[in-house]
Amino acid sequence: MWRRKFGFAFVVALLGLVAAHADDADVKKTLAPTGSLRAALYVGTPTSVLDPKASEPRGVGYELGKELARHLGVPYEPIVYPKNADVQESIKTGKADVAFTNASAARQKEMDFGQPYLLIELGYLVRGDSKIAASTEIDQKGTKIGAAAGSTSASTLSRDLKNAELVLATTNQTGAGMLAEGKIDAFATNKATLFELALKVPNSKVLPDRWGEERHAIAIPKGRENGLPYIKAFTQDVLASGLVKAAMDRAGLRGALPAKAE
Repeated sequence: MWRRKFGFAFVVALLGLVAAHADDADVKKTLAPTGSLRAALYVGTPTSVLDPKASEPRGVGYELGKELARHLGVPYEPIVYPKNADVQESIKTGKADVAFTNASAARQKEMDFGQPYLLIELGYLVRGDSKIAASTEIDQKGTKIGAAAGSTSASTLSRDLKNAELVLATTNQTGAGMLAEGKIDAFATNKATLFELALKVPNSKVLPDRWGEERHAIAIPKGRENGLPYIKAFTQDVLASGLVKAAMDRAGLRGALPAKAE
């Protein structure tokens, strides 16, 4: 009983902290300087947004952005891009206010992040007739590995692959098409996206093991660090309240787990 009471009190305290921050005009001006919260998203993945034209769009990033705007008391303005590289550029240039993306070491140099809210395995998608059975068999001469330009997978594999050839795709969807046409032997990204892409590549399969992990967090442009305490409090709130898990379920996200609230 005391644990339940403590858990309830913890969530209430978090909500109060977030509300207190939202009342601060300076925080609103920092996080939503145009008066609306401009959330950078990219289409076709459950970690961001699946179908932005749907009556009730699904996607963890889309739902977190909508909830963040509600907490701040400002209009929600989702900006949907065709590829992830555009999302990163929009945050670096300040054309968007928040993004929901992997907090890699390289990106932390270009934008600021709250704490992780989502942990996702990195993997490979291969055709059903592929002889590749595990990630450890990928780095072979004559093997072509696809990854989306500007993605964490592309930057990591460009450094780690010693024998296989890395082939850059404009978008994840383009990469899936390249795999279906036999132009590449495998496509690399996080498993949440791979399971979605597998539906578009007949007889394809996601390899069962992993070659890394992404830690998704809310990103804001550099120079707005005064808003980070609020972003961190908000992340604690949506983790403790179960909103992250609920958004994952609604989007059908697989190969991922919500991070633990600190």
